[in-house]
Amino acid sequence: MATVGIDFPHLFNGAFNNRRVLITGHTGFKGSWLTLWLTLMNADVIGYALPPRTEGDNFAACRLGKDITDIRGDVRDYGHLKAVFEEYRPEVVFHLAAQPLVRLSYALPAETLDTNIMGTVNVLENVRTCESVRAAVMITSDKCYENKEQLWGYRECDSMGGYDPYSASKGCAELVCAAYARSFFSKDNIDKHICTARAGNVIGGGDWSPDRILPDCVRALQSGRPIGVRNPKAVRPWQFVLEPLYGYLTLAAGLLENPAKHIGAWNFGPDYHSVVPVGEVVNEVVRLWGSGGWEDLLENDTAPHEASLLSLDCSKARNLLGWQSRLTLNEALAQTLAWYRAETDEEKRMLCEAQIAAYCLRCMEPA
Repeated sequence: MATVGIDFPHLFNGAFNNRRVLITGHTGFKGSWLTLWLTLMNADVIGYALPPRTEGDNFAACRLGKDITDIRGDVRDYGHLKAVFEEYRPEVVFHLAAQPLVRLSYALPAETLDTNIMGTVNVLENVRTCESVRAAVMITSDKCYENKEQLWGYRECDSMGGYDPYSASKGCAELVCAAYARSFFSKDNIDKHICTARAGNVIGGGDWSPDRILPDCVRALQSGRPIGVRNPKAVRPWQFVLEPLYGYLTLAAGLLENPAKHIGAWNFGPDYHSVVPVGEVVNEVVRLWGSGGWEDLLENDTAPHEASLLSLDCSKARNLLGWQSRLTLNEALAQTLAWYRAETDEEKRMLCEAQIAAYCLRCMEPA
């Protein structure tokens, strides 16, 4: 059994054992991994999301729908979302539903803004009005910051901004969450609290989204084509999917037990060794795969703007939560590619469970 040696229900001080947990965006990349982790911890998971993008996505491949209450819905549909809150009465909420792609936001700006801002408002309204909810972790993005392409990482107190519609939508979502926190969840007699979480470029198995470098690499390598790289010199913070999820789970458990310490905004990113150019990541992917190559697509001045440099300062999470990045970039890439090399859905599910178990053991080791 892949998870032997881990007492999952008692992880995070048993915060999720038999707890009703609602995840918006559970069919997405990070949402699917969070769903699996919570089911291993014996949580009663209710998922609310659009269908997975493809049948190869992690949610579908791991057949997670059979393990949870799996609901199809759009976070822009306030009435439907409200009915779900009223029927299932969740105690903990993780909000991940979003239009998550920068380049797609140029093609669909209004839909991106509506989904990422008003979708967040709809979740917050239901958190506010549903008596059962005690804690909500609202996931945004490292791109919420006003990116000046500075050499040092952004801290939680830095200004929100956004050059493109996606980044602007995440900055706005942060402002909305802060307004709700101050207006409705800060009073001593309110037994519910929220926080926001911002992560860097997250990689892992089961992501087939367009215009993301790891899925692009795998598609090209599997078909024998050179990997097309748009911005090989762009520097990004790369981290394995379980790293920020551990942070999200830590926050949710903390909001239930010691909310004053866990409210506010939090960064979860890798250490500086994993903040590297795209071209360096692609070279390592090719080396680990054992074959292939890549080519610079040499985009012209008419291509959509994408930041050349972005990193996070995660000292707040390290110092106050004891959270830290534990996997090297090489380990993250190796674990990611292992998923794409797995041949059957059963193998992918077992691999996901094994990677979660191994990561939990890693977190139990002394820092």
